[in-house]
Amino acid sequence: MQTSPDSPATRIDPKLLEILVCPVTKTTLEYDAAKQELISRAAKLAYPIRDGIPIMLPEEARQLDG
Repeated sequence: MQTSPDSPATRIDPKLLEILVCPVTKTTLEYDAAKQELISRAAKLAYPIRDGIPIMLPEEARQLDG
């Protein structure tokens, strides 16, 4: 069973998003609900969210293009 980006299991708490920062640059993150990632524009990294838990490890992050 696939969960949609709008289901409670795939949403991130806005309060959590307010306090999370990129571990590399210490800048704010953007939430991409479709890809289930937290985006650091400054570091050009996308941190995955697995089972509703942000994985804030640089070695787990995906490099953004451009």
